[in-house]
Amino acid sequence: MSARFTIGKLGAQGDGVAETETGEVFIPFTLPGETVTAARERDRAALRALIEASPLRIEPACRHFGECGGCALQHLEAQAYQQWKREKVVHTLRGIDCEIGDLVACAPHTRRRVVLAARRTETGMLLGFNRHLSPEIISISECPISLPGIVGALDGLRALAELICATPKSFRMAVTVTGSGLDVAVHESGKLGENQRRVASNFVIAQGFARLSIDDEIIIEPKKPVVMFGSVAVAVPPGAFLQATEAAERTMADIVGGHLKRAKKIADLFAGCGSFALRLAARSEVHAVEGDAAALSALDRGSRFATGLKRVTGERRDLFRRPLTFKELNAFDGVVFDPPRAGAEDQSKQIARSDVPFVAAVSCNPVTLARDLRILIDGGYAVKSVTPIDQFLWSPHVEAVALLEKPRKRR
Repeated sequence: MSARFTIGKLGAQGDGVAETETGEVFIPFTLPGETVTAARERDRAALRALIEASPLRIEPACRHFGECGGCALQHLEAQAYQQWKREKVVHTLRGIDCEIGDLVACAPHTRRRVVLAARRTETGMLLGFNRHLSPEIISISECPISLPGIVGALDGLRALAELICATPKSFRMAVTVTGSGLDVAVHESGKLGENQRRVASNFVIAQGFARLSIDDEIIIEPKKPVVMFGSVAVAVPPGAFLQATEAAERTMADIVGGHLKRAKKIADLFAGCGSFALRLAARSEVHAVEGDAAALSALDRGSRFATGLKRVTGERRDLFRRPLTFKELNAFDGVVFDPPRAGAEDQSKQIARSDVPFVAAVSCNPVTLARDLRILIDGGYAVKSVTPIDQFLWSPHVEAVALLEKPRKRR
């Protein structure tokens, strides 16, 4: 049964929030100031009708918006959207004395890596994204956040999913645009028979895809998928982590590089395939620490075949279980760390005890960033600036780069 609600604010996930006598109700695809009817279930409600629209409401960029759960805020005017996203960082870092810069905006049609959901049905292969808060797959024919190279290949990717599907369940297909073509990394599609493997391989070649891997096994690799980190070419492993957009990666690298320009020896923690390390090595020695062996190997190969770099060393190490100690860190005069969403609590405690003068913290989660910055501040660091960066267009996710300094002790 539907009820009437007045939306008071946007929640942290981009849902409209209505205050009621029994608490807050979260209603997706609504905006502050709007009056709507919605079907409520506990603290959530599904939008049924828009009675009074906000003047900030605009026409969504995608025909799938409202069904597909990939985007939350296509209906919000751009300046208001950017202000809301920056405010997420401001609100989460309240109590921390720091300058928070303007949001670095994200352009449409720039996302180079998407994770699609696929499932075979009686009427054909579904390929797209899950409906908001649902396992249901919404098959897509367009995607205004993604690079044209992904959107233009949707029919081919759907056909490939049909060829490799060996399960009645849904499975994931991570698609990355590289300099060599699309890198397609599939997970949980079932075990391929020999004939399936041969047919899928021929299809990949015909489509001009760079690689197909299933559950980290390379099925066929007509071309090494190569990504440029600054001037360094890196052949990335299947399903490798990359920043969502190349422009955001470049911006983050420029901010980090500017802060660490006086550092002669830099530790890059959670280094991945080298998006920071290989750029920083243009003028500093870099020690890259990463827990994933394939990513570290790709970074190492990239550095060995590059020209004009300072010395780059690598260390495979689980920084959650065994962070670099403050004594080890004192060998460096610059540190950058870019952990997963869980942040780097234990590693931050060691950095806080060190006397490394320049630190750059990169985070896709303002909540864990706030915790880690507090640890560093309590250890004597001052936060010089925080830059919010949007590389997850129309979603509630936001990146941030924080720059910190500490006077170095005399030895």
